[in-house]
Amino acid sequence: MADNLPAEFDVVVVGTGLPESIIAAACARSGQRVLHVDSRNYYGGNWASFSFSGLLSWIKENQEKSEIGDECEDWRKLILENEEVISFNKKDKTIEHVEAFCFGDQDSAKDVEEAGALPKLPVFGASGAEGVAQDPNKECPPLDSAVARAESCEPEKAASVDTASTVEENDTEVNCENEGSSSVSSSKSALDLGKVEAAPSEVSAQEPKKIMYSQIVREGRRFNIDLVSKLLYSRGLLIDLLIKSNVSRYAEFKNATRILAFREGKVEQVPCSRADVFNSRQLTMVEKRMLMKFLTFCLDYEQHPDEFQDYKNSTFAQFLRTRKLTPSLQHFILHSIAMVSETDCSTVEGLQATRKFLQCLGRYGNTPFLFPLYGQGEIPQCFCRMCAVFGGIYCLRHSVQCLVVDKESGRCKAIIDHFGQRISANYFIVEDSYLSESVCRNVCYRQISRAVLITDQSVLKTDSEQQVSILTVPPVDLGQPAVCVIELCSSTMTCMKDTYLVHLTCPSTKTAREDLEPVVQKLFHLNTETGKETENEELEKPRILWALYFNMRDSSGIDRNSYSSLPSNVYVCSGPDSALGNDCAVKQAETIFQEMFPTEEFCPPPPNPEDIIYDEDELASEESGLSNSPETKPEPSPEESSSRGSTAVNEHSEE
Repeated sequence: MADNLPAEFDVVVVGTGLPESIIAAACARSGQRVLHVDSRNYYGGNWASFSFSGLLSWIKENQEKSEIGDECEDWRKLILENEEVISFNKKDKTIEHVEAFCFGDQDSAKDVEEAGALPKLPVFGASGAEGVAQDPNKECPPLDSAVARAESCEPEKAASVDTASTVEENDTEVNCENEGSSSVSSSKSALDLGKVEAAPSEVSAQEPKKIMYSQIVREGRRFNIDLVSKLLYSRGLLIDLLIKSNVSRYAEFKNATRILAFREGKVEQVPCSRADVFNSRQLTMVEKRMLMKFLTFCLDYEQHPDEFQDYKNSTFAQFLRTRKLTPSLQHFILHSIAMVSETDCSTVEGLQATRKFLQCLGRYGNTPFLFPLYGQGEIPQCFCRMCAVFGGIYCLRHSVQCLVVDKESGRCKAIIDHFGQRISANYFIVEDSYLSESVCRNVCYRQISRAVLITDQSVLKTDSEQQVSILTVPPVDLGQPAVCVIELCSSTMTCMKDTYLVHLTCPSTKTAREDLEPVVQKLFHLNTETGKETENEELEKPRILWALYFNMRDSSGIDRNSYSSLPSNVYVCSGPDSALGNDCAVKQAETIFQEMFPTEEFCPPPPNPEDIIYDEDELASEESGLSNSPETKPEPSPEESSSRGSTAVNEHSEE
């Protein structure tokens, strides 16, 4: 723990979520002195990813809702007469209604230990991770340990199967772990590889293997379970920022391989690209022509205003009915391509969403989406790493007591941490969950309903087990939100072999379980009696092995004026929103950075190593073997390299 930090910085950032991490990286890159702290002992906040044991510890923590204690009780003595304080929350209130269940497993995991777990040492009062016996019909109790959270920061990288994509700019390789059997350095070879679709790496067995809870506990480090479920649009703001700043070299990505639709009680694959449309067997020749004609119109709809001008005040669903499209095509476009609400989305918004989807096709694969290997929680860590490279200082398990505000100017002068140290700065970035109820009393928050499932097979079986799928389940009743389902396979490095990790997300109307359980029951098999094998439709569905439901606060889109008595040099970052992409976080980070430093470029490209001028002291330290460079990830084994077949994808790999 850092109890002797410098007393002065340019920027202090509290919270390590995605927008805060982007701002910290941008500030450090522009030469600012940055202190980045988080009261949690893992990176990412509500954007984090956990191993299975880490997630169970997170569940226990949120069910108990313990407060952060004061290590320094006399910190108020540091406040001067002309100063006042804005206290921070001592309890995270962004997560509610946490419920975990274990299905159909009679096996006891009491004495099962996680493979590769840290030895049981009494560090900071935490004991080693242990599995807990499960009653199949009762809530799955969390592990007693929070070994933990450290695992979620740098999870052990497990073996993988299938093709991954690593984003790079121009001709430069950017994957920190070069998983490919040979380096791809030229634009031409990267382009050629980018066009090759992933070949099936395994032939799925006719009957899924029976996975026991003890196996999940034992292989817990092979799971990287996201608190927030998102994908990256291949032409979205986050991908553009990763390429521009060269932060992409710290991460690897895998293409989402298919877009699915749920219609008339069945899951179907949606044809997206031109090739998919003409190869589809579920569409008639007339429907194929209808679909291609409409999608071509959407790409340049602004050039044909006469075709939609009369429907600007109508919903997109009503507009689709006027285009002579069959009901199945209307369903595909509304729920699987535009992915918008049937009742709340205007015609122009629907056309914009459809065009965005189409423009993202073909850049890195046959769908518009990428998924970061090892989970969404890798992205905030990538920006934190960039900040550290440019001199940012990081402290986890480092809570902040309050902001110190000058009464005369109304500006924030400093923070006081839990050691009682006063740290001054010019600007302060604070994640919304740290603000007290007195500051947020006029803020009206929304909620996100989330479910995480571990299943034994895919919702739509194909010859390849290694599929990354996105499915939108339309609401049963009009006015209710649609549910976004993202299914991840083991080659995404988020779950163990022979299992799938399924994320369900929607804006909340009730508790997460009440919102999402009806969809879970439609798509999955919940029967706990696995020994009775019968031939029926229910047993053809994937079987749920473990499930988690929780509600998460959505603090996006809140006007700054809604916060009471907020100093002008304090900026608030929101948590995750319910949207599929990350544009909201990137826009917020750039807006805040430009308000602080209007003359500086936001996350400019890194300098060319050949242009860096070293002074004599730096050269001497290099010759002596000393370096301040961040620790790099270990090189993969030959088996991992050959099985994953990583593909380098550059900015110009477009069809």
